[in-house]
Amino acid sequence: MAAQLSAEAAIREALARRRPEASICPTDAARLFAGEAWRAALPAIHSAARAMAAAGEVELRQAGRPVARPRGAYRIARPPAGSADAAPPARCRKPVGTGPP
Repeated sequence: MAAQLSAEAAIREALARRRPEASICPTDAARLFAGEAWRAALPAIHSAARAMAAAGEVELRQAGRPVARPRGAYRIARPPAGSADAAPPARCRKPVGTGPP
């Protein structure tokens, strides 16, 4: 389980190094996770990416489109802002006209 957490941290770190709208290849995270032994780390990265996608933390994409279960090459991205899976903003305003003045 500790390896899973480290793999998730590597995915988060690889995404943090990119523009918010950019995606990463699983090998980018694997290289952060295991350095020269990145190929052996790919199964852990794939497993972590699937778990993070299921939790709504990332989106798995093929040909630029979100997929639930990628087959073949895929990329890992943050969910688009405003999607149901995206984290809420840190500070939300109260909608206008929803309560006493």
